Amino acid sequence: MLLPFLITIFILFILGAAVGSFLNVVISRSEAGESWVTGRSHCDHCRRQITWYDNIPILSYLLLRAKCRYCRKPIALTHPVVELLVASLFVWWYASGTFFFTLTQHPFVSIQPLFWLLVGVVLIAILVADLRYLIIPDTFVVLLMGLTVCYRLALVSSGIMRIYDLQLAILGMALAVLFIWSLWFFTKGRGMGFGDVKLVAPLALLLGWPKIGVGLFLSFIFGAVIGVLLVALGKKKFGGVIPFGPFLILGTFVSLVWGDVIFGWYISLL
Repeated sequence: MLLPFLITIFILFILGAAVGSFLNVVISRSEAGESWVTGRSHCDHCRRQITWYDNIPILSYLLLRAKCRYCRKPIALTHPVVELLVASLFVWWYASGTFFFTLTQHPFVSIQPLFWLLVGVVLIAILVADLRYLIIPDTFVVLLMGLTVCYRLALVSSGIMRIYDLQLAILGMALAVLFIWSLWFFTKGRGMGFGDVKLVAPLALLLGWPKIGVGLFLSFIFGAVIGVLLVALGKKKFGGVIPFGPFLILGTFVSLVWGDVIFGWYISLL
């Protein structure tokens, strides 16, 4: 039984790395305003076309020693990092899925894990795009919103989710968007980017109420702690720009797993 499990893990790791490589193309070309549907991959510096044997996820980066074969300029570290992140996501999804994907009603026994895998891939893409380019591509936000809306409506129509809970989620989404928008508006974009305003909508709907409150609170805590550390280490100047999207995603992840526990603990203190 162990050998088939390990073979499956290996195949999923390779598949995840390939998906991560494709995400790198989508992210970089979206920032450059290029089509990611057509055209071959090329070096970011010399623009030479990358051959297939120099485009093997993770492995080519290591064999080339993180440098372009032609111009010898460095290959961005985000390339293998994204490939490794998505590959790890695929492995985790398969190895730990039975503990997290608990719906047994047909067809959600298949839809639930597939939905969360797609959400994980999209969130990784948003996180990397914001970290590298300080942008949150609308394509990813719209895709995340579309996935979440369809999944929530499917849950309601099947009776797994109450319409009341969906209404609370929509209300929480409206309040969260209004809150982040007010920060963007009153700071004239200096305290918050408009991409964060758009991103918080699908994240709020994904979390529902009251998890969205926990997720937002944690996002600001994580952002403040990392911001102070970066300033203390001299990596950022006070008042410098720090992407907030990754903290929204981190807060969302923690709230998805422990949101109810954290909210219950907070209520008990009141």
